Amino acid sequence: MKLPKLAIENHQFTIVVIILLVLAGVASFLTMPRSEDPQISRAGSNIIAVYPGANPLDLEELVLDPIETALNELEDIDKMNSNVIDGLMLIRLEFLAGSDPDDKYGEVVQKIGSIRDELPDELSSLIIDRWEVSRVNILQVALVSDSASYRDLEWHAERLKKELERAAGVKRVNTWAFPEQEIRVALNWQKMARLGIPLGQVIGAVQSAGGNIPGGSIDIGSRRFAIQTSGSYRNLEDIAHTVVHAAGGKVLYLKDIATVNRDYEDQNYYARFNQKRAVFITANQQEGTNIYDVMEGLKSRIAAYEGSLPKEIALAYVFDQSHSVSERVNGFFANLMQGVLLVGVIVLLAMSMRAALIVMMVIPTSILIGLGLVDFSQYGLEQMSIAGLVIALGLLVDNAIVVTENVSRFLAQGLSRKDAAVRGTSQIGWAVVSSTATTVLAFLPIIMMQNTSGDFIRSMPVTVVFTLSASLLVSLTLTPYLSSRFLKTNGGSRISAGQQALQSFVERYYRRQLNFSLERPKTTLAVATVVFFGALALFPVVGVSFFPKAEKPQFIINIDTPQGTSLDRTDMAARYVESVLAGKAEVKQFAANIGRSNPMIYYNIIPKRQQSTHAQFFVELQDNDLETFHTLVGDLRDTFRHYPGARIEVKEFEQGPPVEAPIAIKVLGEDLDILKQLARDVEQMIALTPGTINVNNPIASTKTDLHVNINREKAGMLGVPLAEIDRTVRAGMSGLPVATYRDNDGKDYNIVVRLPLAEDLNGRQKPRMSNFDHIYLASYSGGQVPLRQLANVEFTSSPMQISHFNLQRSVTVTADVEGGQSVDQATRGIIDQLDAYEWPEGYRYYIAGELESREESFGGMAKAVMIALIAIFGVLVLQFRSFRQPLIVFTAIPLAMIGSIIALLVTGNTFSFTAFIGLTSLVGIVVNNSIILVDYTNQLRQEGQPLLEALKEACETRFTPIILTTATTVGGLLPLTLGGGSIWAPMGWTIIGGLVVSTLLTLLVVPVLYRIFTRSEVEAA
Repeated sequence: MKLPKLAIENHQFTIVVIILLVLAGVASFLTMPRSEDPQISRAGSNIIAVYPGANPLDLEELVLDPIETALNELEDIDKMNSNVIDGLMLIRLEFLAGSDPDDKYGEVVQKIGSIRDELPDELSSLIIDRWEVSRVNILQVALVSDSASYRDLEWHAERLKKELERAAGVKRVNTWAFPEQEIRVALNWQKMARLGIPLGQVIGAVQSAGGNIPGGSIDIGSRRFAIQTSGSYRNLEDIAHTVVHAAGGKVLYLKDIATVNRDYEDQNYYARFNQKRAVFITANQQEGTNIYDVMEGLKSRIAAYEGSLPKEIALAYVFDQSHSVSERVNGFFANLMQGVLLVGVIVLLAMSMRAALIVMMVIPTSILIGLGLVDFSQYGLEQMSIAGLVIALGLLVDNAIVVTENVSRFLAQGLSRKDAAVRGTSQIGWAVVSSTATTVLAFLPIIMMQNTSGDFIRSMPVTVVFTLSASLLVSLTLTPYLSSRFLKTNGGSRISAGQQALQSFVERYYRRQLNFSLERPKTTLAVATVVFFGALALFPVVGVSFFPKAEKPQFIINIDTPQGTSLDRTDMAARYVESVLAGKAEVKQFAANIGRSNPMIYYNIIPKRQQSTHAQFFVELQDNDLETFHTLVGDLRDTFRHYPGARIEVKEFEQGPPVEAPIAIKVLGEDLDILKQLARDVEQMIALTPGTINVNNPIASTKTDLHVNINREKAGMLGVPLAEIDRTVRAGMSGLPVATYRDNDGKDYNIVVRLPLAEDLNGRQKPRMSNFDHIYLASYSGGQVPLRQLANVEFTSSPMQISHFNLQRSVTVTADVEGGQSVDQATRGIIDQLDAYEWPEGYRYYIAGELESREESFGGMAKAVMIALIAIFGVLVLQFRSFRQPLIVFTAIPLAMIGSIIALLVTGNTFSFTAFIGLTSLVGIVVNNSIILVDYTNQLRQEGQPLLEALKEACETRFTPIILTTATTVGGLLPLTLGGGSIWAPMGWTIIGGLVVSTLLTLLVVPVLYRIFTRSEVEAA
């Protein structure tokens, strides 16, 4: 290899290049985007349709089925989940991983646009919402007051919103939890009936008078003048003076038959913060920005605005993601620094001071160069990329250790510094390149994983690959140059205590054990085989999982009441939860959302939209103490379990890509009644399975509706169109938007016609059953007919909701699993019950949730392992020009599995997704020791040494660098393994256990296999 010689002879060029790369890395580190978790989003869209007054069956037939049929024509669809409840339809369309988000969003918009004319005209909105990586809010603040009006809270929230929108790096600012204002036209229907004024005439008059049609322009002489027409409404007085009817010289104004005033729409969502009424303002950041910079700009504007708030309105921080990012990033950097310290101590103990310093130079140099490449690849600093740095830490010094140790060995033989550096590096150069290539090839397939889990972890293998590539460059250029300048020659060298200890161990113990193994090869291989299969037998005891809990001092509480429950009843349950939380000293603060979920503050928790049956709390604790956290969560679950009339679940944040629920069983079929019965049976199976909690069957009960049963024959005889009945009922009970009004501040308000509303005991204006008695209908003859003459209002039962999965009706029964329990074990127990169940023809079950995601992700990882093995084998064949010797090297992999399984079992960790990453990483790591051993044995054989002598010398000579590289890898990973939480402990112990056991057995088993399977003519090649 000529690269080391060129680097030494052109050392000035080498130093300049390395310095430039390091400076680029420093600049990248200072400017890289920082976030808590990877910003991932697959190609997908949410399609939301609002059809006021429509029941689930009508929505399914009129809206859902046509849209699904059209969307199903698109290519690369992975999943289509749909759900309809009263007045609302939601379709979650997910495309295959690797699909272009922009192209797929455009296709969805085009496809729905092509069928828009086939959908009902009464749809009040049809929204196509593209999935975005930056939809998670980094900030949520509350304006809190029990005395200020919603109008004042809204005014200040909107002003603060405009201030925050001007902050650098902010993508979107939203306001939440206050009712929208409207211009209410409260009609006196009895008076309209006496005067013969139909509803349609009122609507037409308002729409006509409120329209703004430009009059064009006219040229007069040399000037052009715009023609001003009546224009739109300028104030409420204009609306009240709208002419509704004129006859006999008399004019009837809108104010004569209605009251016109500014009011709030029906309140379907409101919030409290620490039991006080509140409105929320949220902000999210633009992609590729630094959260610290964005948050600094936001906080400075909030501080400036806070001083202008009246004394009755307080401002509070509900959620600040920068705190979590700081803790996460600082924790990982602390692990990194601890790893650097441990690696430094190991190197200093095992090598001379000068050699240790040369090796240590590789760490900051490689990390900074690697960070520059990571930044260039448009990845930021978050838990995955920093974990990649920690993983690479113990590996990146391996090359430098092997090079420096080999150069020191040639110096001990009396060569000059330059010659020792050139020969020592050249001799080991290709082995170093091959060992780095095998490690890189183990991580490359993980980068190419095309699924959600692959997107989530991709920045980690990218960081490892770039950092290891940088360390290879440094080890083959800077390291030999520094060795040629600073290592002492043989006369002045001193053997460190660590080197003496390792040499003593080789002479006293290893040499004897190596001779024993070489003399009894069958016994050695038999013992290794028995240990391997014994370890595999322990794997079921270890267990399998996916991603662990997030271990954050925050959690959410979901409240779900039966379908058809009023918002007031849901609020009663919310106030009960508030009273419990207020009495817990561990709780720092909590935000209550009644009528919908909290705004999105965590990347894999998708908020529910407005529902009167749903409320959600975001709770933050005083301290991040796991024992206190789990104790509190357990106490709350026990307290809430028996609350009547509502299901209250405490849900911890979890790591990993979004999953519907840890346990999710979809029941598929067509008949709703049969589906309902099957779902109840599945619900019971899940509830009886040990460890399951928060079991939810969305159609466990039916919903009761008020049905306006129209006498169609009588309506036809009286000349009252059915569409007019529907429109009039909606106008009377819910209000009908007919036009818009823009005030002097440029804000638009709906003009809504409806019946006058009475206040309930809570002071809220709501329609009542008696309103039906005041609704009149216009007939073709011009007369007014009371609704009660044409229809009966009766209670009927109907489905609460209808769900589809890939165009087929379905019901999804979900559940969580108690902490410490195995999701895999619980799910397998449920599957056994499902398989034993007698399913009616045409009905089946589908396993979703964590098991589905895990099988998809583990399948991707298994494919990554196979690709890595094939690629590594190809590299080894090229290096050794043999097919047998790569197989000898590969024996390190099953030996590593022994250590991994034992390490997971002893430490109480399950085989999670991150443990699978660790196992995949081991494929490239553990073969390095075998490569160094086999490569040096081949060199000695080519120099003419007999087989046994070459094996023994190679094993003893390479014992120190092999043990040292293993120790540094373990040392670099140990802080992350011990302090990185439940997500990284399985990966760390998988690598550490596998590497330690593989190293020890490799030093004995590989020489035995080399002796058995390497033929003389291959060795001499």
